[in-house]
Amino acid sequence: MVYQALYRVWRSQRFDDVIGQQAITQTLKNAIMQSQISHAYLFTGPRGTGKTSAAKILAKAVNCPNSKDGEPCNECEICRSITEGTQEDVIEIDAASNNGVEEIRLIRERANYAPTQAQYKVYIIDEVHMLSTGAFNALLKTLEEPKKNVIFILATTEPHKIPATIISRTQRFDFKRIATSDIVEHLAYVLEKSNIEYSKEALNVIAQAAEGGMRDGLSILDQAISFSNGTITLENALEVTGSLTYDMMDRFIVACKQEEPATCLQLLDEMLTSGKEPRRLLENLLVYCRDLLIYQKAPQLLAEKAQHLTETFKQSAKEISAEQIYAFIDVLNEAQNEIRFSTNPRIYLEVAVVKLAGKGLSEETVTANQTVADSQEVTQLKEQITELQKEVTQLKEQIGQPQTQTQPAQNKEKKATNTHYRLPKKRVFQVLKEATKKELTSVKEIWGDLLASLSVTQKAMLSASHPKAASPNGLVIAFDYEIICKKAANDQEFIAAVQNNISRMISGYKPDLVYITEESWPILRQEFLSGQEETVNESELTENETEGTEETEAKEEGLVVSKAQDLFGELITVKED
Repeated sequence: MVYQALYRVWRSQRFDDVIGQQAITQTLKNAIMQSQISHAYLFTGPRGTGKTSAAKILAKAVNCPNSKDGEPCNECEICRSITEGTQEDVIEIDAASNNGVEEIRLIRERANYAPTQAQYKVYIIDEVHMLSTGAFNALLKTLEEPKKNVIFILATTEPHKIPATIISRTQRFDFKRIATSDIVEHLAYVLEKSNIEYSKEALNVIAQAAEGGMRDGLSILDQAISFSNGTITLENALEVTGSLTYDMMDRFIVACKQEEPATCLQLLDEMLTSGKEPRRLLENLLVYCRDLLIYQKAPQLLAEKAQHLTETFKQSAKEISAEQIYAFIDVLNEAQNEIRFSTNPRIYLEVAVVKLAGKGLSEETVTANQTVADSQEVTQLKEQITELQKEVTQLKEQIGQPQTQTQPAQNKEKKATNTHYRLPKKRVFQVLKEATKKELTSVKEIWGDLLASLSVTQKAMLSASHPKAASPNGLVIAFDYEIICKKAANDQEFIAAVQNNISRMISGYKPDLVYITEESWPILRQEFLSGQEETVNESELTENETEGTEETEAKEEGLVVSKAQDLFGELITVKED
C-alpha cells in the first residue's frame, strides 16, 4: 500500500476526535440529536485546526442511519463512501480553483434535485473566500431560498473577505488555535499507537513549532520520524524544526547580560551557519525570555519544562531583573516585526543583538531611565495642578465682582469683533449706502434657482447663507457659520460661479459679493444706521439753525426710517438712548 502522511492517516472521523474544539463539536452534536440542522454553516479559523474534518464528520452524522449521540457510526455504506470521497450526495469543492460564476450556477442547478442515496445533499466549499464577487452573488440567492434537504458548509481561513450578506445567512463557528499541551498529548497518542519511542521534550518543541495547527504538528512529526533512528529525541526535534538548543540560548542570554556584543554576534553567526531560520530563532528567544519571567514569579508553572531548565537558566533568572527582561522582549519583538517583510533579515538580527548586548539595556540604565521618566511625569503633573489652581482662583474672583450695566454691551462687542474672520465693514457700509429694496427683492426671488445652478459643494456652502442687502453694484451675504464664510471669501471659483449665475438670472446685474457672518449683521446694521442718523443731524442743523428742535427731530426720524425702509424692506423702530 502507498505510504500516507500522518495527518491523512490520523484525520478525525468522529466529533470526539477533533482536538481542541470541544465547544464547536458539542454544539454540532446537540443540533443533530435535536434535529435542528441549519441549511448553511461557516467554519473559520487558522489552518490545520479541523475545519474541513469537522465538515466531513457533520456530513456523515446528518446522513448516517445509525447515528448515535450525534456521532456517525463510520461503518455503514453511507459513512464509508463519504470518508472515501465517493458519495455523490456529498460534494467537496475547492473554491481556489473553482471560483467562477459558472461553477456556482452549476451547484445551484444540482441543488434543485433531491439526494439520490443520502438523506441530505451536502456541499463543502473549502477556502470560500476565494470566490469572485459574481460567484458570491450567485451563491447568495441559493442561501436566501434554500432547497429542502440541502446543506452548505463553507470553510475559510480569511472570513473578513467574505461578504456580510453571506455570513449573516450562515451559522458561524470560529475554530481556535489548538493549545500546545493538546498537540503534545495527541502526538504522544499517535506515536504510542505506532510503537515509536520518543522524549516529551521533543514533542514540546514540535508542538511549539506547529503554532496551534494539528496538521502542521503531524507533518513535523512525520519529518522527525524519518530523521530519527527509531527514537525521537530532543536533538532530532531541534534539527527538524530549526529551533535553538537550550545550551545556545543559555550562552546567548548570559552574553547579553554581561554586555558582550562581540560574543553575542559570534553566537548569532554560529546559529545562522548551522541552518537556524531567523524567524524561528527570534521566537525561541522570546519564549526563553518569557520562561525567565515566569520562573521568577511563578516557577511552578514551568513544571512541564523542569527537565530542561538548566542551572545556567536558573542562575540567569536570579541575576537578570524583570525590567531588563522586559527590555529584551521589546527588542526581540521589534526585530520580529521588521524581518517579516525583509529580504535580508540578518541585518535586523545583528542590530537587535547589538541592542540586547548594549549598555543601554543594563539594569542600572533601565532603572535610571525609569526614574527620570517618573520624575518628569511628576513635574508635569505639578505644573498642571498649579495652572488649575490659578484658573480656579480667577474664576472665583470674577464671580465675586458685581456685574455692571455696560458689561453685556461690551461682551456683545467683543463677540462681534473677536473672530478669526476679518469683517469687510467698509464694503458693507458702501453697499448699504446705495442699497434699495428692489435689488434685494430681485436677489431673493432667484435665490432658489441660484442654489440649484451650483455644484454640490458650492450649493452646500451657499445653502448656509442669506442675502441681507443689495445695491446696483454690491450684494451682502450673511453665512450661518464663520468657517464657511471664511472659506467662501477665499474661494475664487465659488465667487465667480455665484456672480456669473446671478448675472445670468438678473440681466445686467453682476454685483460685488461681500461676505459676513450672521451674528455680525445686526451689529453692522445698527452701526450704519447710527452713522446715518449723525449725518442727518449735522446737515439739518447746518441748514436750519433757527428752526425749532421738535421739528428738526421729526424730520431726522422720518429720513432715517425712510432710509431703513429702502435698505431692508421692513419697518425699523429707532430707539433713542
